[in-house]
Amino acid sequence: MRVHLDPIGGVAGDMFIAAILDAKPEWYGDMCAAIRIAGLPQEVGLSLLPHSDFALTGMRFNVDELGVHEHHHTLFSKIRNMLSGSGLDPQVRQIALDIFCLLAEAEAAVHGKSVEAISFHEVGEWDSIADIVGAAFLIDKLSASWTVSALPLGRGRVETSHGVLPVPTPATVKLLEGFSFDDDGLDGERITPTGAAILAYLKPQQTGAGQAGKLVASGTGFGTKVLPKKSNVLRALMLSASGQEDSSQNVIYQIDFDVDDQSAEDLAIGLDHIRSIHTVLDVTQAAMFGKKGRLVITIRVLAETAQIDQVFDACFFETSTIGLRYQILSRMTLDRWKKNCATETLEADCKFVIRPGATTVKVEANALVDIQGHANREGIRREIAIKYGASGD
Repeated sequence: MRVHLDPIGGVAGDMFIAAILDAKPEWYGDMCAAIRIAGLPQEVGLSLLPHSDFALTGMRFNVDELGVHEHHHTLFSKIRNMLSGSGLDPQVRQIALDIFCLLAEAEAAVHGKSVEAISFHEVGEWDSIADIVGAAFLIDKLSASWTVSALPLGRGRVETSHGVLPVPTPATVKLLEGFSFDDDGLDGERITPTGAAILAYLKPQQTGAGQAGKLVASGTGFGTKVLPKKSNVLRALMLSASGQEDSSQNVIYQIDFDVDDQSAEDLAIGLDHIRSIHTVLDVTQAAMFGKKGRLVITIRVLAETAQIDQVFDACFFETSTIGLRYQILSRMTLDRWKKNCATETLEADCKFVIRPGATTVKVEANALVDIQGHANREGIRREIAIKYGASGD
């Protein structure tokens, strides 16, 4: 399945949850149970209620903190320890921790602190903790690939515990590097830090909803703010992707160039920097002989169309090449997703791929680095394959 997010009003944790649950209301009870397991006090209420404005209907997810005066100015380490020690499903727990870690790293970067010294303020409150754990539950439940339209930029200033900050806030900007934005001229914060952290975790391709796929469900999640002449909603479109006909089709750039005057170790560093760009899909290299019998390294970069100028600039900046060749190609990909899988011997990220007639699962190679012996690594691969099999459950 592919889920396309359409941030008409913006993206926030509560909007994400409401949009998914509007499409999948049967998951609400289990999600609330997971949030309670994570440590949410019983006196904090959870509710999913129908909502409408002048144009649309949908759902709104609320966390009622009345009478609760704790978890403000909460250290990241405290939240991490709370979640790590909870009885959450391991996959849900890891997703929630990863989202919080992305948020902590962004806050640390913009405030010049270490991650361990970061103290969440608005995000340390129970509503944001519930939003992130609830989002983690739904992300794990969906096991989907993700796409998202251009994000609304927002304008003006917002009051925070750090004082008055520009919109988007610095942490949000850090989390959303590489994403494309659209300015619809409306004031206010449109992407919250929690919403930005969820997007940063999902790493969605930024594209329209027009990719191949059959629409099987949709949901609309309302935020709390009221926007002039525009619904403050996040819409989720769920599309099936079974077989070749429903496989994702999109357009990418192929960039080729040759290098014959840069040291191997420096070139390796430069190519790693190119790989780190959010929209770069792959970087490969091959050795050939060029003019004057010189050894030439031929580089190929595959990148999404978004912010392609940044990729061009990086190729010139990180290598000694003085010219690039590029072409625009259509591509077809099978839907895939990562999921944390656990066996008696290993807990590791695995890649699931929907192929015609079956879903395959493969352990990420990085998870096997510390496993010695070919037979042992093969044994773990078989163990994962047998336990999670073709269904991916």
